[in-house]
Amino acid sequence: MADTIQLSELDDSVMKHAADDFVALRARSSVDEALACIRSSPTQSTILYFYVVDDDDRLIGVVQTRRLLTSALEETVESIMTKSIVTIPDNANLMEAMEFFILYKFLAFPVVDRDHRILGVIDINVFTQEMLDMEEREQVHSIFDTLGVSISEMKDRSPWSVFRSRFPWLLATIISGTVCALLVGLFQATLAQSLILAFFLTLVLGLGESVSMQAMAITVHLMHHQSSSAVWYLSTLKREMLRVFLLAIACAGIVGLIAILWKGDLRAGAVIAGGIFGSLMAACFLGVSVPAFFHRLRLDVRVASGPLTLALADICTVVVYFSLAAFILGR
Repeated sequence: MADTIQLSELDDSVMKHAADDFVALRARSSVDEALACIRSSPTQSTILYFYVVDDDDRLIGVVQTRRLLTSALEETVESIMTKSIVTIPDNANLMEAMEFFILYKFLAFPVVDRDHRILGVIDINVFTQEMLDMEEREQVHSIFDTLGVSISEMKDRSPWSVFRSRFPWLLATIISGTVCALLVGLFQATLAQSLILAFFLTLVLGLGESVSMQAMAITVHLMHHQSSSAVWYLSTLKREMLRVFLLAIACAGIVGLIAILWKGDLRAGAVIAGGIFGSLMAACFLGVSVPAFFHRLRLDVRVASGPLTLALADICTVVVYFSLAAFILGR
């Protein structure tokens, strides 16, 4: 096991720094047999947990040292182990492994292959406290970036300076709201055909904004740790679109069903469901593409944060929602 790693090594494979002299216990072994196995297995790494495998060497549980030492000798390892276990895939890098430590607060994690066979163990000692602090600071900065607010504004800046930095974001919201109002005005005839569409417009806009913000926050965070390229963009977009696809189907189905049961209007329910699905997919695309585009131009990614992405998401939502309504209700 390496002592500590440097910032330049964060892209290394997690297996490069994982200990491979771990002790794996058999599920069917007794506690007495497990202790004998531990005594006969010399290891240089720090033992924080004991991992349990089945007859096919697949990881199935974990036993804390205290639990193993205080259990009756005749008990089986399987009876005292915890089946709920968090693992790190062997194709992860050190930055991704660090996020596991920050998120789950465990002291060590097993590294497994695609067949869930344990290949090594990585513990908290591989990271310096400074690196963990750095990651937490970057997460805080990412949160403020998505809001269009700099952390420096929390300090001793003048009201006029804060106004100049924040007002453009509010201006973007004003412009997008005005554009949305004008677009809704173009669909007055469609809206008159089914007033229920107006009742759900706020909900549809809110869902689109939520998805765009989530996708954007994830994209901005990833940009802190990975180099942006066409391959990275397409991979990130594909992953987020697949995730939002499931969310869009669920949200569209629930809200569409509510509309149908409430007003008994099948066509209006189809419009609402289809509008939600289309707007969420478009919002996800914008949430990934807008910050990636600004990053590609070597501009501050914060320029593409919250208000701008929300503005574009709102406009796309109105266009998708009422265009679909005009198509379905006009037939």
